[in-house]
Amino acid sequence: MADVEVTPGLIDVRALTFDVFGTTVDWRSGVAAEASRVGAKAGVQADWELLADSWRALYVPSMDKVRRGELPWTNFDRLHRLSLNQVLHDMDLEGFDESARDELALAWERLPPWPDAEPGLRSLARRFTVATLSNGNRSQQEALIRFADLPFQRLLSAEDFRHYKPDPEVYVGAASALGLEPSQVMMVAAHKSDLRAAQAVGLRAAFVERPLEKGRSGGADVLPDPDADLQAVDFTDLATKLGCP
Repeated sequence: MADVEVTPGLIDVRALTFDVFGTTVDWRSGVAAEASRVGAKAGVQADWELLADSWRALYVPSMDKVRRGELPWTNFDRLHRLSLNQVLHDMDLEGFDESARDELALAWERLPPWPDAEPGLRSLARRFTVATLSNGNRSQQEALIRFADLPFQRLLSAEDFRHYKPDPEVYVGAASALGLEPSQVMMVAAHKSDLRAAQAVGLRAAFVERPLEKGRSGGADVLPDPDADLQAVDFTDLATKLGCP
């Protein structure tokens, strides 16, 4: 892909907010690995990648229950713990007792970063404030960032605003929490819907491609993204395009 020159409209950007699951860390292989480990302890065998995919597939429907008022505000950890019961039932994996289920629910705190995430974030942090902006709750993000050794300077969560992305309150709230105008914040994500929602309330947008997010069978958003302010193949490429050493 040809180099993209930073446009004058991006000169005022002072902070980058990052989607975490899929953009910064590899949720699919991480969840499958943890499920395999916990399953071995419990004497359970299964298609662990299918479990990861099925679990993730309930993510948006569970958040929608909160949006519709079918559930009161319920954080990410609790939603995933509730949906895990459904996945295990649907896959006939009732061999997991409550203790094993609780342990498996912590898989979302033990996800590997994409190889470029740590060096790319370090480069970007020399010029910008780098912050998470995730639907994960604060304690989950804190544990994940420690596990993955990611050099984020700020941690922002949907839990802070009691709304889930792509609700506009999350993006507007993030800019406010950073003490900035929305136009001074750039959302970085591998999901085009996340970027469009951020742009709708005035944030800038950078699309970073993660073609293996959903495995080799495809399904991830891919380049190009002509509506984004910047496009990059990874965080290192993004740092170069934003003039970071």
